Amino acid sequence: MKLKNIVLSALSIVTLASCSDQMEYKEFSTYDAEYIKKKFERAGGLLSTIYADLDYDFGNYSGAMLSSATDESVYSHSGNAIESFYNGSWSPTNANGSLWTTCYHGIAYCNLFLDEFNGLKFEDYELDKNYDAEMYQYNNYQWEARWARAYFYFLLVRQYGGVPLIVNNMSADEANAQPRATVEEIFKFIDDECVAIKDTITKDYGDLGNLAMSPANNGRANNLAVLALRARAALYHASPLFNPDNNTELWRKAAEANYAVITECTSRGMGLGDYAGLFKGDTNWSDAAAMREIIFGRRMPTETNTFERYNFPVGMSGGGAGGQGGNCPTQNLVDAYEMTNGKLITDPESGYDPQNPYKGRDKRLALTVACNGDTWPNVNTTPLETFIGGVHGMPTTYATTTGYYLRKYVSESVKISADGSTAATTSKHVWVTFRLAEFYLNYAEAMFNLSGSGYSAANGFTMTPEYAINIVRRRAGQPNLPAGLSSSDFKSRYENERFVELAFEGHRFFDVRRWKEADKYFKTIRGMQITKNADNAFTYTPTVIENRQWQDKMYLFPIPQSEILKAGNLTQNPGWE
Repeated sequence: MKLKNIVLSALSIVTLASCSDQMEYKEFSTYDAEYIKKKFERAGGLLSTIYADLDYDFGNYSGAMLSSATDESVYSHSGNAIESFYNGSWSPTNANGSLWTTCYHGIAYCNLFLDEFNGLKFEDYELDKNYDAEMYQYNNYQWEARWARAYFYFLLVRQYGGVPLIVNNMSADEANAQPRATVEEIFKFIDDECVAIKDTITKDYGDLGNLAMSPANNGRANNLAVLALRARAALYHASPLFNPDNNTELWRKAAEANYAVITECTSRGMGLGDYAGLFKGDTNWSDAAAMREIIFGRRMPTETNTFERYNFPVGMSGGGAGGQGGNCPTQNLVDAYEMTNGKLITDPESGYDPQNPYKGRDKRLALTVACNGDTWPNVNTTPLETFIGGVHGMPTTYATTTGYYLRKYVSESVKISADGSTAATTSKHVWVTFRLAEFYLNYAEAMFNLSGSGYSAANGFTMTPEYAINIVRRRAGQPNLPAGLSSSDFKSRYENERFVELAFEGHRFFDVRRWKEADKYFKTIRGMQITKNADNAFTYTPTVIENRQWQDKMYLFPIPQSEILKAGNLTQNPGWE
């Protein structure tokens, strides 16, 4: 049977996507199945298709990130598709994104590999000197495929709730007849898969049976990625969106799973290093300090400057054209960064000066947000003028509407256009899927909900929520959380810590949803209006720039209407019927 026919049978419920391979493998999707089964690298090529479907967000909505559908940022181009998340035009026929298609494409390839190309022996190569090493690597593919399949189901459940659970290569008719599994069934599947493979998938791709591995294999999932997936999924399962009865057993499992990530990472000498280095895609995949914290990163296939063009300031000097403004951080986010003394800027004793608002702030602010007066990026030799009438400010087309530009993940050394003497340059980009700091915060949340206090542990654990959060804060140079916070104040400080530490990493959109707190965070979006005075000083005036719509049905996405029509047993999410 032709492999392309197998693939078409497996993928009839989805649209085939053309994705480049971030690990530099070839995709063999038009050859005979027997052709694939003859060589190690041909079977391995199927894995590249699976990895290419993993998620990232370098501006998936024509430059806009999901952050711009939250209180993290505002996209400076009006009329962008990201606005449909909050302007009333979101619907099953305008379902916002292709994750359903992409995930089931990846799942189908996982099932295809596991059903059709697992357990091969490659007898023709038994006498080769590298045969044992090649088989060691090949035998690991099945665990990678099972990890990826579980990860795709995590992406689906956090976005849609229960979805069809398809774990075998099946015909189009069979696939389209599958009903939605429950949320509990999907989370159980993810957890069961992670438990089944966590001790069999490799720990170290630098030591695969003495097979010399190329640097491209840094992008593969190892057992830490399995533990990380299990831990994140457990936290989501325990959260109010999926745990309306507040079953404390789910919080216990979440605490246990996230603690397991922490202990396994620290036992290998991993820890929290240079915050800025985590998001430099040209170096983070190979830098020892960054890799000390990064558990898994989704490596992009080619070097580009597209993300920089989207997000560099308009009107840059220093040669070459300006950027397109892009995902401009909000005042909501900027206000969340404490003073270096650990006090919130709303605290009268913090020392915050509203007319010198960026002085004495948590250093993560300057690493995430570019502010008025900053000299950034490298090619821009004029300090940023984000004030009204400034070179990089309103009313220039696409200028920041919030008073800020995005710095995190943006390669500041890139030159986005050529001039008379030098060419445009590009950069690698790596989306950080899992890193250790997240799991300290995850553990803190789970333990806080389990013990009922920010300062105590439960169920035999000794690490308190406060202790876990303070590990993350100390890396940033911030003092420990205050002692004696009430439960409500501790919860607010935790959520604030997560907001600033994980900004623009794809968490905020789903964190606020799983907490069911969108009314609190997502409706009023603020910016900073900056005016330049006659004496060249500035006046800073926080202002509301958007009032956004919210309906509780938006905690979950609508299932695309096209999928409802083709699948007889597929029901729509509540409120989207």
